[in-house]
Amino acid sequence: MASIKYNATGRRKRSVARITMLPGKGKITVNNREFENYFPRETLRMIIKQPLQVTGMIGRYDILVNVDGGGLSGQAGAVRHGIARALVTVDADMKTKLKKEGLLTRDPREVERKKFGQKGARARFQFSKR
Repeated sequence: MASIKYNATGRRKRSVARITMLPGKGKITVNNREFENYFPRETLRMIIKQPLQVTGMIGRYDILVNVDGGGLSGQAGAVRHGIARALVTVDADMKTKLKKEGLLTRDPREVERKKFGQKGARARFQFSKR
């Protein structure tokens, strides 16, 4: 008998995370590496586990993650978003809990591009009178 597979995509900043959830013991693998090795900071690991804690699903599913783009913080946010969306495909009743915590909302904030003739997106070059 083939095991049931749940897929979802999560996004944050410039990062995209493709999530595959399989019934298992709770092992999380990110880009073929151990979860603890890929995300060295404890805060990032807490962010990723948040949807599992809210729904009480820690230790029930093995999660395979393929994440690309952005930095570690954006990638952690993308993984969290993807896991939350995958949990909704597992059980639609979890949607209310996850939505209440704001885990299903894609964070729309992105870096504003640098404008020409300026130092940055908003910052100008320093004016010199002489």
